[in-house]
Amino acid sequence: MKLFSGSLGSGITKGLVITVIVVCAAIAAQAQVYTPLYNYGSTASDPISPATFSAIAQGRDGRLYSTTGGGGTNNWGAAYAITTSGSLSKLYDFVAYPAPSGPASGLTLGTDGFFYGSTTTGGAHRLGTVFKLSDIGVFSDLWDFGNKVDDQGSPEAPLVLGADGNLYGTNDGGYNGQYGSVFKITPKGALTTIHVFKATDGTTPYGMILGLDGNFYGVTRAGGAHNLGVVFKMTKAGKVTVLWSFAGYPGDGSQPVGGLVQGNDGVIYGTTYAGGSLNQGTMFKISSTGSGYLVLHNFDYTKTVNDGLQPLGDLALGTDGNVYGTTWKGGKQNVGVLFRMTPSGQYSILYSFCSVSGCKDGSYPQTGMIQHTNGKFYGATESGGQTVNGGEFYSLDMGLGPFVDLVAVWGKVGSTIEVLGQGFTGTSGVKLGGTTANFTVVSDTYLTAKVPAGSSGFVTVTTPGGTLTSSRKFFVTPEITSFSPASGPVGTHVVITGKGLIQATKVTFGSKSASFVVNSDTQVTATVPAGAVTNKISITTPGGKASSKIKFTVTP
Repeated sequence: MKLFSGSLGSGITKGLVITVIVVCAAIAAQAQVYTPLYNYGSTASDPISPATFSAIAQGRDGRLYSTTGGGGTNNWGAAYAITTSGSLSKLYDFVAYPAPSGPASGLTLGTDGFFYGSTTTGGAHRLGTVFKLSDIGVFSDLWDFGNKVDDQGSPEAPLVLGADGNLYGTNDGGYNGQYGSVFKITPKGALTTIHVFKATDGTTPYGMILGLDGNFYGVTRAGGAHNLGVVFKMTKAGKVTVLWSFAGYPGDGSQPVGGLVQGNDGVIYGTTYAGGSLNQGTMFKISSTGSGYLVLHNFDYTKTVNDGLQPLGDLALGTDGNVYGTTWKGGKQNVGVLFRMTPSGQYSILYSFCSVSGCKDGSYPQTGMIQHTNGKFYGATESGGQTVNGGEFYSLDMGLGPFVDLVAVWGKVGSTIEVLGQGFTGTSGVKLGGTTANFTVVSDTYLTAKVPAGSSGFVTVTTPGGTLTSSRKFFVTPEITSFSPASGPVGTHVVITGKGLIQATKVTFGSKSASFVVNSDTQVTATVPAGAVTNKISITTPGGKASSKIKFTVTP
């Protein structure tokens, strides 16, 4: 079974099992509290050893969902759900070829309430699959790679939910001479390869994120100008732009593996497995245009500095605006740490693993953390544990309060906003950007709301326990339904009708920018600019760009 392809170092996956009899209690370190919650492998046929790409997703019921590439009844991996108190329920056991095997990706929640993931192997052609899973374990194989249609395979990284409701993912490349690809797959299983890497723009792509501008951002482990990996931007149509090519030791990082994260200010943060001043990895930031690249931290595991080294997991953005991450090695016992980076570049170690005899608190945290809507962070280690050496599910309490999370952050006026949280029973109000929205409380941990006419912005939910605010803004997508008149010379005032127009920042006739006045959320009046020719009218807002279906005719 293939988990984490290529060679970045030795010993990434452990296999020893030891038996211990002491259960570890919560461990406090300054203002934060680390708590081991569940020992993988402590029950027969358990999931074991969560690895690098085992993304954790919060479900509509408040539980956390993920996969392990090993363990389970058949030792080909398992999918599971776990409560925030550490009660684990196995949902599905993977089996050997020709069935899907080795689910390395973890799980991603879709807008339909199902979870989506991939396997690195198995399937009809032994090059992996994409699958769908319900919260009670109903499994569907959506796509088998290597069928000469997609001509790629061996996906490892987590899928990302697009603004269109489809899932996007990356392939390592199943054959020699392939450098990896990006695919789009619908919830019904229609897959399209939208970009094939050529080495110059990257090799072996890993996890992507959906940016605030609607583009995708990701990293490749190799390729680029120095063959040491890149940061790339990709449009939803698959056009890739290299934002940064890593140069490697000693002045830059190299071989990025973990996924990126973007702050609400638009800054993108990431890590590299190697490179930097000591060749032990770096943390960096970069803008969405590729400017402002800066190495924020050089990981430094020495005899005098018990820093982490060689980060592998995805980063997490906290509601305090700080970035949280893991390194799979380093720390006091050289088995990994949890760390925090502030937007100003202040780095601190939050927890050093194997602080308890026998590593009962866990060791080698390859997986990134997720912040649950209760305010705490949750993650998993690949090894160690309270009773057996199968890894440990844990929480990290940084004293942050509860909030709400949005399944998707893009939608048209009248579409549905899906909100995850807690304490929703008795909710009295939901607002988007300060505008009241109609809502339905589905359960204590899940509600829906209709996108109102008005501005993009944060979602607030007023519950009996207080008002909760979303961690991300929701962006109202603009629409143009008509315009009048249909033709006219330069200087003509054109009334444009649609939805989601209140925050219009730009109006164009073809490539020419026009002066305009926002009349309401449904109407904008623009003046045909000098130099305009017959073409479509477009309006840009923070929620995106809308274009008319027909062209405005410019007359003499």
